[in-house]
Amino acid sequence: MIVKLSELLDGFDHEIVHGNTGVEITGVAYDSRKLNQGALFIAVRGFSVDGHRFVDQAVERGATALLVDREIGDVPAGVCVVRVADTRIASPVVASRYFGEPGREMDVVAITGTNGKTSVAFMLEAVLRRAGARVGVVGTAGNRIGEEPIALEKTTPTTPEAVDLQYLLRYMRDEGAVHVVLEASSMALELHRVDCCSIDVGVFTNFTQDHLDDHGTMENYKNAKLKLFKGLCRHAVINADDPVSAEIAALMPGAITTFSMGDPAADFYSSDLEVDAEGTRFTLHRSGRQYQVSLPVPGRFAAQNALATLAICQSLGHDLDEVVAALADLPPTPGRFESYRTPAGVPVIVDYAHSPDALDNVLSTIRDFTRGRVITVFGCGGDRDATKRAPMGEIAGRYSDFCVLTSDNPRSEDPEKILDDIVPGISPTGTSFERISDRREAIRVALSTAREGDTVLVAGKGSENYQIIGSRTIHFEDMETVRELAAELVGQR
Repeated sequence: MIVKLSELLDGFDHEIVHGNTGVEITGVAYDSRKLNQGALFIAVRGFSVDGHRFVDQAVERGATALLVDREIGDVPAGVCVVRVADTRIASPVVASRYFGEPGREMDVVAITGTNGKTSVAFMLEAVLRRAGARVGVVGTAGNRIGEEPIALEKTTPTTPEAVDLQYLLRYMRDEGAVHVVLEASSMALELHRVDCCSIDVGVFTNFTQDHLDDHGTMENYKNAKLKLFKGLCRHAVINADDPVSAEIAALMPGAITTFSMGDPAADFYSSDLEVDAEGTRFTLHRSGRQYQVSLPVPGRFAAQNALATLAICQSLGHDLDEVVAALADLPPTPGRFESYRTPAGVPVIVDYAHSPDALDNVLSTIRDFTRGRVITVFGCGGDRDATKRAPMGEIAGRYSDFCVLTSDNPRSEDPEKILDDIVPGISPTGTSFERISDRREAIRVALSTAREGDTVLVAGKGSENYQIIGSRTIHFEDMETVRELAAELVGQR
């Protein structure tokens, strides 16, 4: 694809520092190692690396234009240099234009919230695919269209950088996608990654403590989430049970659909909630009609995610009876209340719960249907918000009969220091616990301790397939480890 630089910048405030914007652009890149001859290099300031340091390398590799937001050194005569106020704001504008504004050609649903983004995304994808649609997904569990993963180096935990995201949208549309389900993280919203995506439906799941290491305060974190509803989406689907929903309603210029776990004032609300080990059932109320909803996933949080999915689907024009039928046959979401029964008959749940609210939701559900002991394996991430460590310890102790405190991506921190921070929360509960920083060994102890009637929860990593220890990233997947250790323990009993 070849586009003149002037077309990419049309209407966007900029200053031509060097050269001519009539130059033809053959690609857009923010990584100097990944650009092609004739590309535009966008110098983006990161948290640890400033892209302006690599403009010389970009030129050496064939860049014919540079987009910057500060002064740089001299460049060869044939290279155009354009300066803008903020390359992060310019990046999605330029990238979306280069790729032909692909979001306009599909229904784009963007989901934000502390918890539930991935679960709602999987749930929505399953329902839309059952209706016969080709669906693209962008999020924590990777990027794919249908069953096919899209080869793209993962540079962010959830939402890709703006250039990568626009590339994905174009690829998905060219491969026949009519819907795209996008997880919009708070950092992606803060850093303008999801600007210019032509979002049809913006979804708000909930707001609780997390990511204070990124945002500093809960107010900053909330304001980042709210950006989705300040003109980025045409229709909002919001959780009326969360106090932040009132702020969204005041900001949102377009249509709003609300859902609630029991408030008749909401557009979609539930009653008669039943939860057991086999799943969740409730009555949906919508426009004077009632629907009996059944989910193969246990938990109040599962019902809340289903309400969001139902509201999204109707906003996209889908029949609710068909959506309800599809929800009854949902496939499991990897790493989200993912269950496995050991050869000894002990149910093991692997879940991504890594915030106080998420851990509370998962453990309260497990406690309700477990007749024996609840055994919990968990830790807290290193170089992340340390203020949630003691609260998570208290929550684990409140619901569990035995806990194993362990590592969960300690990164540059001492794993034992992280466990030290958890202990003041769990100790006052009186729950018995062990400290085992080796996560594999911690899971082994939990499984070997469990007996018939008990339930084991392995929390924090979900479907992640790595563990970050110091500067090393090693392969580690909780469910894979659970299966391996459960098989080993069979021969030892």
